[in-house]
Amino acid sequence: MIYITPLQYALSVISGILVGFSLGLIGGGGSILAVPLFLYLVGLDTIPNAAHIAIGTTALAVGLNAYINSYMHLRKHNVAPRIGGIFAGVGVVGALIGAYLGHITPGTRLLIYFSIAMIVLGVYVAVRRESAKAGTDDEVDRVIQSLNKCPRLTLGTIMKVAGAGFAVGLVSGYFGIGGGFLIVPALMFSTGLCITRAIGTSLISVGTFGVASGAEYWAYGEVLVLIAALYVLGGIAGGYAGTSIAVKAPKNTLRVAYGVIIVLVGIYMLYRLGVF
Repeated sequence: MIYITPLQYALSVISGILVGFSLGLIGGGGSILAVPLFLYLVGLDTIPNAAHIAIGTTALAVGLNAYINSYMHLRKHNVAPRIGGIFAGVGVVGALIGAYLGHITPGTRLLIYFSIAMIVLGVYVAVRRESAKAGTDDEVDRVIQSLNKCPRLTLGTIMKVAGAGFAVGLVSGYFGIGGGFLIVPALMFSTGLCITRAIGTSLISVGTFGVASGAEYWAYGEVLVLIAALYVLGGIAGGYAGTSIAVKAPKNTLRVAYGVIIVLVGIYMLYRLGVF
């Protein structure tokens, strides 16, 4: 039996706040910090099978948090349900396969791969560019137009969405991450959705992949349910704060700074794992 101290429970809430804050601040890629926070801030890196438990627990927390956040997008009609259903429906198969592959990968090796993924993602977050019209009145007009004229679901579009969904689901399940940083551009390029509606639609898949992966790890006995719940509670508060600041702060500066942080944390994980 794993013994968790009251301090570690409190640090789990703080970790959730930090993850939610980063998600609200920069969107896709924000959940990547959940695993290192679990291991090194909450201090559970010394428990047996820490790598798999960290990924399983945070996958469940990220999925539940995404479902909660998707409610606001649903209310604002920023979701394309048919496209989101296809992406998530096919992608959940990839997520379950990815979770199984993660489960059978030795813990240290899995964390090394995870650290490398963090570094790659950090560079991507730092160098990518948002649409110049994102968040402007013109972007709002595009949302309205996309509501009035949904992308046609031709066979080619369905195949693109399904293929992208499976690939992203596989990566999401393997590393226990939301995958929103991959889902949003995949939806935009395969269907022509505007960025705002792509973000809203992506949360369906992030939630589905996270919950499915977390449930599979739970079946393996590799989820700390209470820790996941505390992450979610903290994430709600952190997400509200991050979103409030994101509206006013220079987004490009925030994104670059966050990307640098992810790279540094990835390097730190490799150091703790004895890679160098």
